[in-house]
Amino acid sequence: MPPATDTPTPAAVLTELERMGTAQNRKIYRRHGVKGDLFGVSYANLKTLRKRIRSDHALAQALWASGNHDARVLATMIADPRQADAALIDAWAADLDNYVITDAFSGFVGRTALARDRMHTWIDTDHEWIASCGWNLLAGLALRDTTADDAFFLPFLDRIERDVHTARNRVRYAMNNALIAIGIRNDALEQTATEAARRIGTVTVDHGETGCKTPDAVAYIRRVRAHKKR
Repeated sequence: MPPATDTPTPAAVLTELERMGTAQNRKIYRRHGVKGDLFGVSYANLKTLRKRIRSDHALAQALWASGNHDARVLATMIADPRQADAALIDAWAADLDNYVITDAFSGFVGRTALARDRMHTWIDTDHEWIASCGWNLLAGLALRDTTADDAFFLPFLDRIERDVHTARNRVRYAMNNALIAIGIRNDALEQTATEAARRIGTVTVDHGETGCKTPDAVAYIRRVRAHKKR
């Protein structure tokens, strides 16, 4: 089916993103580790663009290829997960260089058919951002994949307990989030994950010049599970 005549061009979208960017947002994103070309577009504006564009896989690829941070975040929002093959996913993963784009990319990969496969592969890499993405994918599976039984998650709890304190900085954060996600999945995993979290203790993550904090897994699991039961 031919594209609609009003389909936005990559150049038009980049121009609009530049117009939406602000110096304050650029400053905030820099503090969160974003490097390179950046307009500083708020997530509220990015979501407005996503709602208007909806899904446009070709446009998403062009926006990612621009190298601009805001364009790449928007690309993860409008790319079609059904059209995402291994070559595209791996190429985009190789470009990850900060946790903001890593989290956005993780959300996209989590909607593809390759989510579980890439999770298994990526948690074994030494690359900080790709490994973080792998653990983000595990968290997403714990929260949304109803086909996995409890036994699927138990080896990952063991691995988190064993490796979290020696993992790279943002990988520690992603592993802690995966621990929490597993713990809030159901009653049985709540107990197992909470016991692991108590043995792990405090997970220290350097958040740089931001006010971000690493959630306490025991308290977070308890709070979310109590909310669900209510």
